[in-house]
Amino acid sequence: MRENWRSKLSALAGASALALSAVTATPALADDAPETPVEVQLPMDVRIVEGLATEPGTEIPFPSDEDEKTGPAGAMAAKAAPPSNTCLGATAAYGTSGCFQHNGDIVWAGDTKKDGMSAAVGVYTDYGRAEEVCVNKLGVNTWATCNKDYRETGNVRLRVLRYDGDTGKFYQPEAWSGWIPVDGKF
Repeated sequence: MRENWRSKLSALAGASALALSAVTATPALADDAPETPVEVQLPMDVRIVEGLATEPGTEIPFPSDEDEKTGPAGAMAAKAAPPSNTCLGATAAYGTSGCFQHNGDIVWAGDTKKDGMSAAVGVYTDYGRAEEVCVNKLGVNTWATCNKDYRETGNVRLRVLRYDGDTGKFYQPEAWSGWIPVDGKF
């Protein structure tokens, strides 16, 4: 009888621990504004690159196959209506959208929320190149570009988050893309 009671208690304790870890590890959703910004620690040697404004009339190479449910990022992309194969790894989180244009190795960073922070798109490689972050300080509903040169045989991964230029700190919510081939060939 005691053995049965102990196994039930053990199962209850395990379920409680699992439930607690699920509640405390749940990330903020992309459309929800966080109640208070949660700081994200990036490596000390990460290079911050200020994105440049696009030339007037430049089409934003964001996927055009998104619908109205995608929010402001979709609305900004729909204005330009570019071909959907131009930008890869489209990734979005609260206030930030980003993608990688393989023809030219251009990182795009879009700011979609007026909250006093900037959009930031971190770029990571699978071949050991130092991490870099492309920051859009141009304001809400704008796109900035960072022109890079990555190894054509490598892959990149994007991480979108918010950046406070006054403090130099990065904040959640954040989102990661999958690995994107630099040459655009999957």
